[in-house]
Amino acid sequence: MATFEEGDKKLISQYLAGDLESLEILIQKYLKSIYGFVYRYIGNPADAEDVTQEVFFKVWKSFKKFDQKRNFKTWLYSIAKNASIDYLRKKKNIPLSKFENEEGDNSIADNLADLAPLAPELFDRENLAEELNQAMEKLSSACREVIYLHYHDELDLAEIAEILGESVNTTKSRHRRALVELRKIIE
Repeated sequence: MATFEEGDKKLISQYLAGDLESLEILIQKYLKSIYGFVYRYIGNPADAEDVTQEVFFKVWKSFKKFDQKRNFKTWLYSIAKNASIDYLRKKKNIPLSKFENEEGDNSIADNLADLAPLAPELFDRENLAEELNQAMEKLSSACREVIYLHYHDELDLAEIAEILGESVNTTKSRHRRALVELRKIIE
């Protein structure tokens, strides 16, 4: 049975040999997870779609330069991370006052979520998923990123370290710290 990495390498080799369908298979394989990864950075579905499309365009343009000794999945996530950061750097903040109508009503400001704490009964164990999501939001972005990549995108800690450009020990430490913080927040 071939591993994911071996399957990716085979598809890459086939694409570089002229098999366009191999590229399509690779894109379909990673499209959903890359979109989810980008969405966590961007926070807007339409913008995340645009950045995800840009990621796969960059992959397509850079395929001939790809070092096949590297892990494709790690390379792909690195491109996604960099594209997301580039997008956020370029993004301009639009003041809420720009959304006011002639009467001075601001439908966006009027519909912003109330950030006041929820009633204690909402934190019932039935709502564990919601409770976990809220707890995740309280983590630092670096810790949250490691948790998402490890448990949602199913990357191992070495792959995450390579994507983030840090040592494996730093990533392991951040992972442990995030789990301890989550446990404290939830308890």
